[in-house]
Amino acid sequence: MSEVTQATEGRRIYIDKQTPQSYRAMRDAAETIRGAATDAGLERSLVELVNLRVSQINACAYCLHTHTRAALHAGEDPQRLGVLPAWRDTELFTPRERAALALAEATTTPADTAAADEAYAGAREVLTDDEISAVIWVAITINAFNRVSIMSKHPVRAPRGQ
Repeated sequence: MSEVTQATEGRRIYIDKQTPQSYRAMRDAAETIRGAATDAGLERSLVELVNLRVSQINACAYCLHTHTRAALHAGEDPQRLGVLPAWRDTELFTPRERAALALAEATTTPADTAAADEAYAGAREVLTDDEISAVIWVAITINAFNRVSIMSKHPVRAPRGQ
C-alpha cells in the first residue's frame, strides 16, 4: 500500500480545528461579506442560491447540507433548489438571480475567461456595482469554505432519530 493510500484511509485532519485562528479569520471575513451583501441589497435567499450553486460545482457535501437548510430557512422554494443545477433551462429564476448565478459560476471556474466575460457583462445589465462586488465576494468565500470542508472531509450525518 502506498504512503498516499495509507494517509487517505485514515481520518483527515479537520483543518478548521487544527488551526482555529485561521478558521476564525475566515469566519470573520465571511461575516463581513454577508454584511456587505445585505448592504448591497442582496436578499438572504439569493446569497444562499449562490452558496449552493458554488457548492454544487465543487461537490462539497457539507456545504450543500448546510446551505440547503439555510436557503429553506430564508424562504427559498424546494422546487427551485431541486433544479438549481439546471437553472439556465428553467424559467424559475429572475434575471437578477440568473446574473448572480452566472457570475458565481464564473468566479468558481475562472479559467473559462470567455464565460467569465459573458457573465460579467450580463451582471452589469441587471446588478449594481455593489451587488456585483457582493456576489463575487460571496462566491469567493463559499469557494474557500468548500475547500476547507472537502479537504477535511467534514461528515454529513443523518438527523438524530433517523
